[in-house]
This record gives sequence, C-alpha cells and structure tokens, in this order.
Amino acid sequence: MSRNPARIVLAVSLGLATAAFAEPDRKGCTDPALFPTRMPGYFIADCKSAEFDAYDFKMPNARQKNRQEGRFTFVTYQIERGKPEPGAVAVVRNYEEALKKIGGTIAASTPNWWVNGSVMVDGREVWAEAERGNGKIWIRTIEKVAMKQHVVADAAALSSDIRAKGHVAVYDIHFDTGKSVVKPESKPALDEVAKLLKADPALKLWVVGHTDSVGKVDDNMRLAQARGEAVVAELVGAYGIAAGRLKGYGVGPLAPVAGNDDDAGRAKNRRVDLVKAP
Repeated sequence: MSRNPARIVLAVSLGLATAAFAEPDRKGCTDPALFPTRMPGYFIADCKSAEFDAYDFKMPNARQKNRQEGRFTFVTYQIERGKPEPGAVAVVRNYEEALKKIGGTIAASTPNWWVNGSVMVDGREVWAEAERGNGKIWIRTIEKVAMKQHVVADAAALSSDIRAKGHVAVYDIHFDTGKSVVKPESKPALDEVAKLLKADPALKLWVVGHTDSVGKVDDNMRLAQARGEAVVAELVGAYGIAAGRLKGYGVGPLAPVAGNDDDAGRAKNRRVDLVKAP
C-alpha cells in the first residue's frame, strides 16, 4: 500500500517514540503498513505474510465466523526484557482508537484481549486485528485483493464435464460487484471456452449467469442475465464464434451450489454455467 496521511494519525494515536529499540527486530520484519509505529517497549519477534490467504477474525460468539480473504500479514511483538508490560485494556484501546481516528469501523472486541475492524486505505478495504497475550501483541491484517488465478480449467476438462453431466461451471470469468462487464483477467477462461467451441463445431451452449443471494432477487436476476449475455458477446465478438451457437440466460440466486451464509459459499454460487443446448 502507498503512503497515506491518515497513518500519521496512527503514530500520534499510539503515542509511540521512534527511537531505536533495545531488542533488535527479527531480520526482514517491519511494522504492519496500517500501524507504522508500536506500543512502547516491544520488538518484533516474528512475522509472516502471504500474497493471498484467508483469516477468521474473532467474533464474540465463537460459532460465528468473519472470514476475510486477501493479502495477509501477521506480526508478533514481544515485550523487551526488563520493560513493564502495559495492561491488556490499554493495548486493546490503543489499537481501537487508532482505527477509529482514520475512519475505521470496529467490528468486534473483547476489551482485555482483542479488537478488530476495517478501514478503507487507498481505495482498498483492510481488516485488522490486534490481540494481546502474556508479553506479546499479535497484529493480523487482510488487505482485500482479488486472488491471482493460476489454474484455469482447460477445454478438454470443460468438454468432459459437458459430455458427462450436460453442463459445467466456470469460476474464472470475472465481473466487478454489481456489474456485467467481463473483466480482462477472464481471458484465460474465455480462451478455453472458445477452444471448446472451435473443437466441436456442432456444439451449442446456453451461457447461464449465477449470483449469490446478496441484494434483491429481481436485481440479481437481471444482473445474471446481463452477465450471461456479456459472455456470449465476448465469445462472438472477440473469438468469432457464430452467434447462433450461443444464448445468454440468467437465473440469479435461484440455483445455488453452496450456502450463502459466508464468503466461501457465496463465491461458489457466483459462476457462469455452460449448458449443452439442443
């Protein structure tokens, strides 16, 4: 993430000096971009990061889940030897107020243990959680980004499913939320669909848009229809597939393949189905 003036507020909010620490930070580790300063008396004992991962942010009810996916960072702070450890409530309240002062929203907290919430930074939603333990503070952040897709079903796999089941789900055709414009990163999947159609000139397909259940049913039905038609337009316009071989449809949220209660289920329901047409 690029520098953001709001982060200066975090430094003031946490009231932290930037002088050298008695204990050296672990090599290669730095403070999280969202929290560029730290509670006094701590050094970085460990850190981890992943370009794309998932984390279940804590909820007051352990049976509930708040799973977020994106760029993940995890920093472990440890109190320096001989330094007094601040109280748990003081640690949690510091990070809570820091998020609030840059326009963040607190999602959940246990005042003497942990707090988490989200904030918009440089146009991206970032989730953060601060947790205090004996002598340690753990900071986890998820910057919501689209996963880089490395694996795409090829034409042979698509053909096999259509022959066996009469249809195949394609998850690698992407749209912005609430939009029906096919995104450029959909090209690898569209390439394979076009190969499928060119390898079997007699094959005709219904291209069916599906959505999750977020929003109004009628809006999702229209959106799904528009997405199905947009995929048809791409295959006809960019790949030269005869328009008479394709027809776009949309069934919105009416044919889910998973529950709509969490992000993982909703992601499975957002798809484009290729159905063999008579």
